[in-house]
Amino acid sequence: MVAIGLSAGAVARIRFAVSCLWEVAASLRVLRDTSDHAVHLPWARRVRPRLADAGLIDTDDGLLWRLVPAPTGYLPDFLTPPPTGLTPDLTGELAVLCATPAGTVREQLDLGPGRQAPVLAELYADPEAGLRRLAGEIEAYWRIALAPDWPRIRVLLDAEVSARARRLAEDGAAGLLNDLHEKVRWEGDTLRIVQRHCEVPDVSDGPGLVLVPSVFVWPSVLSVLAGEVPQLAYPARGLGTLWERVAATPDALAAVLGRGRAQLLTELAAPVSTTELARRTGMSPGGVSQHLTTLRAAGLVTTRRQGRMLLSARTDLADALLSAAG
Repeated sequence: MVAIGLSAGAVARIRFAVSCLWEVAASLRVLRDTSDHAVHLPWARRVRPRLADAGLIDTDDGLLWRLVPAPTGYLPDFLTPPPTGLTPDLTGELAVLCATPAGTVREQLDLGPGRQAPVLAELYADPEAGLRRLAGEIEAYWRIALAPDWPRIRVLLDAEVSARARRLAEDGAAGLLNDLHEKVRWEGDTLRIVQRHCEVPDVSDGPGLVLVPSVFVWPSVLSVLAGEVPQLAYPARGLGTLWERVAATPDALAAVLGRGRAQLLTELAAPVSTTELARRTGMSPGGVSQHLTTLRAAGLVTTRRQGRMLLSARTDLADALLSAAG
């Protein structure tokens, strides 16, 4: 159990951020041991062979693979520098990673087992060169494992931030923090987290606490609480549908609306961006936009802005049509 005092100033500075590097580290932990991550099995089965062929996992020579342990193992903090906002940028996060002081790298490597492994010994001896190599491996991992699914992941994370921000506005910090996860509780002025590998000072009036919603950290939480900017990564809601296959389009509905519009309605059970709809259905973004315009005019779809994205979802009338057609 970790107990951290949160001053009034720290509570006032609670903010949300989305991070590419948090998803890289957390997803690698899933690949290390999928036994507690059944929801991500479809993703793991799909990407594991490609990552193995690229020499990025299941190898003693992979720096990233050796740095990220199985769940409950120590994850070096320099792998997850504090994210800056809600528009994640892998290139920018890697620049911060590569700028980690050599002393910090060595100090954190000393906290984990296996530093005698050749690839980790090389990082310890020359952190600057080792971090450049690490950044290259992360970029390759990202292209194979996460980039293809990033649009749908972003939609889920953005929706999570919106919902949590509303909870903060309605119920204050206590309502927000006590609803994040069963391992996180805020009582009085103390934040309690059930987690190992942490001995941390109180969070005073400095930068506050950064809450990082994550897809792959589920079902637990991960934290970096000893640095200048304390972070808590927690599982975003709605993961149960993330890897679902494309639903079948009812033929009866397709006969009335057309195959494309019926297919879009089938996909709109939860708010989805135009880009993600195009990816799921194989239509062009322009084609999706035209169909959505027609469906909105018919009262079957609503659209709202979420940050820089427009998210569409079907209405109750559309749900009734789908139910009748099914």
